[in-house]
Amino acid sequence: MVSKRARWWAAALLAVVAMTGCSADTDAPSSPRVKGVPEVKDEKDLPALPLDSYRLSTEESRQFGKAQRLLAQRCMIRLGFTDFPADPKPPHSYASSLLTIVGASTSLGPLDLDQVKRWGYGWEPKRRKALEPTGRAMTDAEYAALYAMSSSETKPSGRKPPKQGCSGQANRQLLKGIEGARRMWTYPAERAAALQKAVKMDQGVRRAFATWATCVVDKGGKRFADPMAAYSDKGWRRGKDGNTPHTRREVATAVADVECKRENNTLGVWWAALAKRQRSDIQRNKHEYDAVRGDLDVLRGNVRKALG
Repeated sequence: MVSKRARWWAAALLAVVAMTGCSADTDAPSSPRVKGVPEVKDEKDLPALPLDSYRLSTEESRQFGKAQRLLAQRCMIRLGFTDFPADPKPPHSYASSLLTIVGASTSLGPLDLDQVKRWGYGWEPKRRKALEPTGRAMTDAEYAALYAMSSSETKPSGRKPPKQGCSGQANRQLLKGIEGARRMWTYPAERAAALQKAVKMDQGVRRAFATWATCVVDKGGKRFADPMAAYSDKGWRRGKDGNTPHTRREVATAVADVECKRENNTLGVWWAALAKRQRSDIQRNKHEYDAVRGDLDVLRGNVRKALG
């Protein structure tokens, strides 16, 4: 029979193991069982970060783009381009310069195991076509009117395009009433980038990355500093559109990467440390963040009005 003293020591040992990775400067130890550290095995498990409420969501960004294109289309029709499409492709003379870049699903690379088993650090080629404009290609004259570029061709209506073209006018309509457009777009992004860089120095996160790196090596991959280093490795030979060749080595590395992130809750530890820093940053810079939120509310109202 196990004595009470032996059971007490066993419980104490489990507690020490659960807390491995804690540091004095973070609430983000390497165990998912610690309060404040979400267990992340899939993208749906990753909670929103505090700074997310100071930026447009993915759907809101789509709505903004839709509103911008609709307002620009109305302007082009007033200029006499009566069949101008709502979602035009660039002129054929510009088409070769188009790039469609698909980034990582999270800030620490992919987390979808089924996806990486097939496409590694790249993506299904068909996705590019789905992201391309749905309308016909613009003529050179339409392109010039849309962006206020010089053109020798006369506008059908004889009217002069507005300042910065119909695209510029659409942007001005959507930004009407906003006190600090540049601050609204750049401040949260700049703070997020700075905090993202700072959190890499967090002791708990560094231990989590080291554990993840060793796991990848144990599964046959090379050692990377962190998951984003694995995702952005030049060895994957990304093309101009951001896609990869999906080589056997790339796919095997991506699978090991995702499996190790899941097994060690790497994203949960990273999220907890980053969320803590973001909350502190919001408290320290409350005036700036409140101003951004106020401007975003105005922008959302302008988008609704344009689409309504």
